[in-house]
Amino acid sequence: MIYKQVIPNPALAACIDCFWSIEGAGSELHVERIFPDGSPGLVLNLGEKCRTDNGLVTMQPGKSYLVGAMTAYKETYLNGKHHLIGVCFKPGAFAQFYNNLPLAEFTEQTVELEKKLAPDTSKMKDLSFAALNVFFLRRLTPPKDDISGIVKSIKAARGQITVDALAKKKLTTPRQLERSFQKHIGITPKEFINITRFQHAYADINLNKKHKSLLDIAIEHGYYDHAHLSNEIKRYTGLPPSLL
Repeated sequence: MIYKQVIPNPALAACIDCFWSIEGAGSELHVERIFPDGSPGLVLNLGEKCRTDNGLVTMQPGKSYLVGAMTAYKETYLNGKHHLIGVCFKPGAFAQFYNNLPLAEFTEQTVELEKKLAPDTSKMKDLSFAALNVFFLRRLTPPKDDISGIVKSIKAARGQITVDALAKKKLTTPRQLERSFQKHIGITPKEFINITRFQHAYADINLNKKHKSLLDIAIEHGYYDHAHLSNEIKRYTGLPPSLL
């Protein structure tokens, strides 16, 4: 199996984190476990059909799919000749390409996109990432009701900020924040904050688990105790911290 990740055209860098691909062949089943990252994504299937959403959804060859924002892990099952290409959008930037899609309706779901909304997979066998750059540059529009500043504040706080404090800092209301996040990401600001905090704690565990206790990591990242951290880690990854 070969995994690739590339950065997009500089003109897209404010909206797209990266393009990625995973490709391989063989009869053995390969399981890809995906963790929440606080943003919707796009997946194109250039290989044989495969199952995602813990086996509940089949991605057909030549089709493109919107992957709604996640609040728990999900698994994709790959075997045979598989080739997936994906787009990781920056939180809140999806609407600059798909302004009329109600993201809150797609949370936790993987849904096939209409052909007119997706890149032409028939042109992507050889120039996949270049074709994605061209497609998204054509669709790019200026931001409306931009929440990038709010997202930056949450990231800067490493997820250790409350919705009320965030609303006060941005001179808005919790209710308005809720509407903006549901529109531009598909989840609540509280859930996005929790995912951000999880991402930092997860990275800390992987980097320092031999040198720090779970309690120390929990306290450092704003959890009540190691049990609270363990529950959050298991919710987002399906695994206890000891197996990360």
